[in-house]
Amino acid sequence: MEGGGVEGGVASTPGRPGRRPSTSHGELERVAFELFARTGFDETTVDDIAKAAGISRRTFFRYFDSKNDVVWGAFTEQLGHMRGRFADRPADEPLMDALRVVVVEFNRVAPEETERHRRRLELILRVPALQAHSTLRYRDWCAVVAEFAAARLGEPVDALRPQAVAHAALGTALATYEHWLATPGVDLCDALDGAFTDLATGFAS
Repeated sequence: MEGGGVEGGVASTPGRPGRRPSTSHGELERVAFELFARTGFDETTVDDIAKAAGISRRTFFRYFDSKNDVVWGAFTEQLGHMRGRFADRPADEPLMDALRVVVVEFNRVAPEETERHRRRLELILRVPALQAHSTLRYRDWCAVVAEFAAARLGEPVDALRPQAVAHAALGTALATYEHWLATPGVDLCDALDGAFTDLATGFAS
């Protein structure tokens, strides 16, 4: 899972100081994450986020379908990029090597975004109210991986092997995220690279 959102500023209207008539996904995400950190995810409402961003509740819903979606940022867009990265892998590259490379790159964020990525994963993995929503997002992620695996294996996407690859990859990624959150100083991409290397070799000693 990749947490890098698209950052953006807010527009201003001359003569109307303090009013912010337009915003962006990135700005709303930044404001929401500040509120989540200060008051907690469960205690923060859509109205709270809209007020802090200087927009109406109606405008909020032009950007996000729900408060839960704010946590996931531009996830749907990033899945499209992930699909493109799979398509660009060399045809003769082993399936599991290609999977490792793409998953690592999917999780690579700019240094200044690392802390937000950490907060995003903490919310996704540790807030009970987000678990059902997260399951839907995990399904979408698995679908992209299964499509790639199916194409490489020459099998239907709903066949066992492509689905097993996708779910094994998801489990490995989630375990690595938990390890990263619990272990200060660990580089997430290095940890993912190692975990997916182990997955490809069957965790051989």
